[in-house]
Parts: sequence; C-alpha cells; structure tokens
Amino acid sequence: MKLILLSCDAQRPDKRAISTCIAEISADIDPSLSRELTDILLEGDSVEIEVGDKNISSAYRALRKLGIDYEIVE
Repeated sequence: MKLILLSCDAQRPDKRAISTCIAEISADIDPSLSRELTDILLEGDSVEIEVGDKNISSAYRALRKLGIDYEIVE
C-alpha cells in the first residue's frame, strides 16, 4: 500500500523520530534515504512511500503520533 506524507503539523518536529519511523514502516527505504525524505517533508513537500501490509496499522499510529498528515493511495 502506498501512502503520501503530506505535511508535519507538530509544533517542534523530531527529525530523528520521523526519519526512524519512515525507515521502519516503509518496505524498501534505508536510513539515509529516510533522512532525505524527512528533510523534504519538513520543507513542505509531500513524500510517497510504500508500506508493507503487515505494518499498516502500526504505521498509521506512528504517523499520527508524530503529527504527520498522510493520504492513502490504493
């Protein structure tokens, strides 16, 4: 399943936590790419990631906890 990460509404976003979350929930993103995607997201651009089906419910929970708005792409 694909998710588009739209923005981060957290008052003080934790770059390390967001980067770690992206690396853990995505199917094929390594830590260095997740750091790049985090920077892109925090600059205001959207990011598309592929999430494994077994991780989807924990992915939703983790993204909400970090204040990240997302859109589900079927």
